[in-house]
Amino acid sequence: MIKKIIVIITLFVSIVGFSQKNNTSSYSFFGIGDKNNESTVEQLSMGGVGVSLNESYRLNFLNPAANASLRFTTYTMAIESLNSTAKDSNDKQRASATYLSYLAIGFPLGEKAGMTIGLLPNSSVGYSLVSNEYDSENNLTEVTQYIGEGGTNKLFLSVGYKPFKNFSVGLQGNYIFGKVENSILNQVKGNALATKYQTTSNIKGLALNGGFHYKAKMNDKMDFLLGGNFNFNNEIEATGNEYLYSVSLGTFESPRDTILSTNSTGILKSPLKSTLGLGLGKDNKWYAGVDYSFQNALALSGGVFNNYSKIDYDNYSKIAVGGFYTPKFNSITSYWDRVTYRAGVKFENTGLLIDASGNGTDFTAIDDFGISFGVGLPMSKQLSNLNIGFEVGKRGQTANGLVQENYVNFRLGLSLNDKWFKKLEIF
Repeated sequence: MIKKIIVIITLFVSIVGFSQKNNTSSYSFFGIGDKNNESTVEQLSMGGVGVSLNESYRLNFLNPAANASLRFTTYTMAIESLNSTAKDSNDKQRASATYLSYLAIGFPLGEKAGMTIGLLPNSSVGYSLVSNEYDSENNLTEVTQYIGEGGTNKLFLSVGYKPFKNFSVGLQGNYIFGKVENSILNQVKGNALATKYQTTSNIKGLALNGGFHYKAKMNDKMDFLLGGNFNFNNEIEATGNEYLYSVSLGTFESPRDTILSTNSTGILKSPLKSTLGLGLGKDNKWYAGVDYSFQNALALSGGVFNNYSKIDYDNYSKIAVGGFYTPKFNSITSYWDRVTYRAGVKFENTGLLIDASGNGTDFTAIDDFGISFGVGLPMSKQLSNLNIGFEVGKRGQTANGLVQENYVNFRLGLSLNDKWFKKLEIF
């Protein structure tokens, strides 16, 4: 067991010390970046449902109360490949990124409780955009380049406990940390020097969420499942620097005169986010569920975020529908009967509003629609699985000067199960 613990700690250290590019979206420009999925490959392959699931050998990042159902030590990790095509009314660009999307370990604490500790990206920034200006004769007169990278990570510890039969509760603590860098480089034809504006922000904060789960047997072939998760109000603090200076462009970018250098701070306030899930299913056989999430608008304040005059926030909402089917979980004659097949769909109002004109009166909501599917492939005859997932979807639109992103995402996850704590048996 000590060797296993050492392996897990080594993996945690390696991911903390490894900087990844994990976004390709122009919409990651705003705030502290795109909010990442907080789901396993298995859940994302079902449209993101899972608040009402409580399997004994799979981790559930969507509801800490599900920890109470763990009966095996489970350690899991995954990689994700993002592939998108962004287009506006004039142009089209392609981008891709591959990164380690999460690492976690969960284990039972007796017969009525369980715990999970993990690390996953919380938000991500990754864009490189160029805006060109032309005169009446179609000659290039001005070029502006927007570049951003970084993001935040979430280190979490969650515990679930079952006070009554078929009913469990859970609590999760989260530490959010990271760094975001944004820059705007502007060059006007005829000027010897270009101008660059750059911000660097160090981000940190604490967050707390709690959940519940209820399961009732309807008959021998079907169970009713109900779950809820509540992300409580929290504030994320950003402290950093703003720079404005002139640069000489050549083989290398050479800074010249500094126009502005100042310290700045910012606060991202997140109100209560509620997610409720309903499901029907049978253990190790099938599941069909629906999740609904709602959150009031985010709020940005402080010098770090004061430059976002073209954005605002509205209420967030998401509905996801999906499920899985396993022909015969314990089949000894057919491997494919032990394979788990998953599918789902999501409709998401991200809450982000963008005014491309900049006049403050023409805000457009950014919505996200995706279809997902995947399989869970058993490894030997144990409970461990190799999980493969795909997702295709669309975010945003080309109307009102905005960008539409069509994406195809590939996910690969590994879920390993073992018994760490066994009772001594005497024969």
